[in-house]
Amino acid sequence: MKNKRILIGILVGVLAGIIDVIPMIIQKLSWDANLSAFSMWIVVGVFISSINWKINSILKGIIVAFLTLVPCTFIIGWEEPFALIPIFVMTLILGALSGFFINKLSN
Repeated sequence: MKNKRILIGILVGVLAGIIDVIPMIIQKLSWDANLSAFSMWIVVGVFISSINWKINSILKGIIVAFLTLVPCTFIIGWEEPFALIPIFVMTLILGALSGFFINKLSN
């Protein structure tokens, strides 16, 4: 059961990563930024599916996504603080959706 849940987390993370990276590719951002964002969502999916917090799954997704994003915010925000606004919006939306779908597909 736990392995199935983690696999679902990885798959949801891949989908969230694809959704997050599409606008980045359109904006012609660097590949290291694209790969960083994509891999972050896979990690978020694994974390959401592995953590057994007794809170709403949407809230859990948001919290985990923002906690995972924290190290990147220093690198991004140091040079371009306003670039964090769309990143925070996408993190909020995709974190909530990841938490919701991982919970629904795992039960």
